[in-house]
Amino acid sequence: MAAGDGDVNLGTLGSGSESSSDGSSESPGGAGAAAEGGGWPAAALALLTGGGEMLLNVALVALVLLGAYRLWVRWGRRGLGAGAGAGEESPAASLPRMKKRDFSLEQLRQYDGSRTPRILLAVNGKVFDVTKGSKFYGPAGPYGIFAGRDASRGLATFCLDKDALRDEYDDLSDLNAVQMESVREWEMQFKEKYDYVGRLLKPGEEPSEYTDEEDTKDHNKQD
Repeated sequence: MAAGDGDVNLGTLGSGSESSSDGSSESPGGAGAAAEGGGWPAAALALLTGGGEMLLNVALVALVLLGAYRLWVRWGRRGLGAGAGAGEESPAASLPRMKKRDFSLEQLRQYDGSRTPRILLAVNGKVFDVTKGSKFYGPAGPYGIFAGRDASRGLATFCLDKDALRDEYDDLSDLNAVQMESVREWEMQFKEKYDYVGRLLKPGEEPSEYTDEEDTKDHNKQD
């Protein structure tokens, strides 16, 4: 959904073999000669040299096994998530691209991820299809409270409580300049990552009629 997990410092493991290059021969006979000429220190050095190489080999095998395990965990979890319908991209993969249209608050609430796999939310009067981010905006996601709703106030005030949601149309007129700028920044971020599918209608406002040409042109801009 960290760098450095399971990292091993190989420099310390190779130090024994490097130190051995200063003295005795690397051949089996050389180790015995070193033991006879230098006594116990030379014999211990020869023993450590062989042990260092063994430790290095063990460390390399451990790294390979660790990498294989981490790959298995990553792909295994992804496969399990897709099977349970909880993967980030699996719900979106089976859905056709949504044609552009406008939504009232009541229509928007139908797309909360519980009644239909498709998930929509509104930011600053724009409606976005965030189905491919269902890991975050689905019913069990950390931002699931915004699914099928106008998320503008919650994003502007950094509030994930129900107090940030309005059952009626929210014109955001009580937000200050800093909060409104935050709303616009969020709008731009959603435009870059998700499909813009239409406007959030004000009370009494009629929906626009979008042609197939307009719909295709708008999607091509996002691609």
